[in-house]
Formats: sequence, C-alpha cells, structure tokens
Amino acid sequence: MKVKRVLALLLLVTLLPLWAFAANQYIFPDSNRRRLTEEEVWAWQYDALGYAFNELFARYGRPFVAGQKYDLYFNAQTWYKSDPYYPGDGKVLNNTEWHNYSLIKSVRAQMKAMGTTNPQGKPLPKVHDDRITSPLPGFVETYFKPNQRLQVYDGPGTQYRRGADGKAIASTNGRIYAAGWESGWLMVMYELNSGGVRVGFASSRDFTDKVDLPMLNFSRVAVPLLAHTQVTEDPVRALTPIATLSAGTSVTWLNRYYHRNTTWDYIEFTYDGVIMRGFVPDGTVTPFYEMDIEIAK
Repeated sequence: MKVKRVLALLLLVTLLPLWAFAANQYIFPDSNRRRLTEEEVWAWQYDALGYAFNELFARYGRPFVAGQKYDLYFNAQTWYKSDPYYPGDGKVLNNTEWHNYSLIKSVRAQMKAMGTTNPQGKPLPKVHDDRITSPLPGFVETYFKPNQRLQVYDGPGTQYRRGADGKAIASTNGRIYAAGWESGWLMVMYELNSGGVRVGFASSRDFTDKVDLPMLNFSRVAVPLLAHTQVTEDPVRALTPIATLSAGTSVTWLNRYYHRNTTWDYIEFTYDGVIMRGFVPDGTVTPFYEMDIEIAK
C-alpha cells in the first residue's frame, strides 16, 4: 500500500544529501534530464507535486495566471523568467520531462483516490524572493536568457572600476533590472548575495538578448563636493560605501535620482587612479542651476 511505502521512505528522506535542499529551490533539480522514480515522487506532499509538474514548464518561462499561487511562487524563484514568447506547453518538454510530468500526475491521482495529502511527505520549499521591490526610477526588470554571466563595471567601459575586487558578475539566472544604454553598455541593477544591490554597466557583448531600452542622456557638470562624504553603489538597500571623498573634491555630476524619501546625486570621479561612478546623498555637491537638466523622477 502506498501509505506504507510513504512511511518506509521517511528515513530515506531524512538521509538525502543537503544539496537536495539547496537555494536553487527546484523541487526536482534534475527532472529535465533524468527520469524520476515513483518513490521519489511519493516523498512529497500532494500540494507540492502540483508545483512540481508546473516546474517542468516554468523552466522554459511558462507564464502563469497573474496573482495566483503558481505565478506568485515561480516569480519568487531566482531562476524563473516569464518568457513573453513562450511557444506553448506542447512544444517545450523533452521525452524525459514528459515521462516525469506523467509520473507526477499519476502519483497525485493516486493520492487523491486514497484521500490523502501525504502529510508525512516533504512540503513545498520556501524560497528567497530576490525581487527589488523599489528600484531606482527608470530601472525595469528585464528578461535575459538564462545561464549568461555579465561582467559589471561602474561605468560604460572596462576603464571603470569593477566591484567585488574586480570580479563583479550579474547572472541572468537571477533578476536584472535595466535603465538604458550608454556607449554600447547597459546600465543595470541586481541583487548581491549579501542582500544588497549593485548598480553598474554590462557590455552588450556579454548577452545575446535584444534589450529595447532608451539611450541614457546624462548631464556632465563639473562640481566640487561640499562635504566629506561616502559614495555608494547601492542607494536602495545596504548603502554600502565604495569610496570616501573629501570636501572640495572635483567630481562630474551626471544625474539626480529620487528614491522613496531620499535624493541621490549620481557622480563620476577618479579615486586612487581609477574612474568610478556612484551615488552621494543630496546636499553633497555644490548647487547649480538645474532648470535645463533632465532629472530622473
């Protein structure tokens, strides 16, 4: 009887390797390339299996009904990207995935016929939602094909500082928000493993997607700093400093951003011989006439 099999599997479940519960949050991480067994599927609760067979299609960007449970769950996944050009359920799965889809549906049907939700099984995993709920004005979540790694610099070129000790990378398996183009580079914002965010630029050579966003039209006004201040690449969450500048330092003012109740001036400057860009609090740069300068709101 299946219920007895479930009880027999409890010890097996507790001995599964830790990677089975890793942060990628796939219910069946390799269901796209390996045939699942009936025992594996019975190790999960009834409700979780509903997400498991939808996960097969979600890998390919299947859109779900907005605001409903599958939409909310998969949109909270770092690996999920809703594909506006999704070709349809019948065109995306390989033979292995169709086998797993049928198996999961069959086990759920058995559970339903037995009148059990399989409460001893594993529940739906909790996920880390990496959405940036309040990005800077002008930044929009942008779709990229998965498994691409974008090298990120402070500005539009390799002559600018690159964060993370020269290793800053934005993975397209996570969310990327973009604002527009400058000199063939895309201005992006993405979440860091620390929970903060980074604003920088990625070269169009690093990704294959067509990103239809406008050209950025930054002003370039030379101004001195009014006060000793720290510069951050994260004006949204952690405010982590990347440089400390003294009063009187000459910088190039690029734009002004209003985020919640805070105003940030976006500047370019040279620090220890390296060109950098970042954000400083309102009132840090010398006031100047702004009537002819477009401000980001």
